[in-house]
Amino acid sequence: MPLTNDQPEATPAATYKRVMLKISGEALMGDQGYGLHPPTVQRIAHEVKSVRDMGVEICMVIGGGNIFRGLSGSAQGMERTTADYMGMLATVMNALAMQSALEGLGVFTRVISAIRMDEVAEPYIRRRAVRHLEKKRVCIFAAGTGNPYFTTDTAATLRANEMACEAIFMGKNGVDGVYDKDPAQHDDAVRYEDITYDEVLAKRLKVMDASAIALARDNNLPLMVFPLDEPGGFRGILAGKGTYTKVHG
Repeated sequence: MPLTNDQPEATPAATYKRVMLKISGEALMGDQGYGLHPPTVQRIAHEVKSVRDMGVEICMVIGGGNIFRGLSGSAQGMERTTADYMGMLATVMNALAMQSALEGLGVFTRVISAIRMDEVAEPYIRRRAVRHLEKKRVCIFAAGTGNPYFTTDTAATLRANEMACEAIFMGKNGVDGVYDKDPAQHDDAVRYEDITYDEVLAKRLKVMDASAIALARDNNLPLMVFPLDEPGGFRGILAGKGTYTKVHG
């Protein structure tokens, strides 16, 4: 029966029931060169809510590069461990900003930190986090793995495995998938529809760091790379359409 004006559009069934969304800290900057751009945070929060409304359980990991990147600090002479811990604190700030935006939309959210800071975030306890997901709360995992020398890519892959996520969704700004070379610098760059983790490692493609790719490959966890700046892109892929590259074992 065709829809009338009085009938809401049906929500499409999602292809996955529990997913990890990984975005960089730079994705929250908008057109700024540093920090948080509130309208951009709000836009991403709306994308997350639209997927949550499909019944999907959502984990998130957000990088901290818009505030402080540990590797850059180390390259400028700072002791690496200290620099990495500073980067972890930056991810907590981004997680709190996203929590505020999501809860402003009526989405119950928990920030779960790998470094204890009980006044602003819950400590990471796996069973408690799983229970939050079962109650349809969005879980934002902050402070990386809690260890220096590991990126938020690795943290996202680790938490996705621990939470029994069915896939990792990596949102990229200005890129609609994985290319054989940087499309911003090469007009002849070719986009992959799908590619294996072994090919990513062999061709040294800059999708995730090598340890994160190996962890995903060893646990047969698929990775979807999609354009975060395309409205409805995250929801579209979960509805079985949209533009993305699938990285698999």
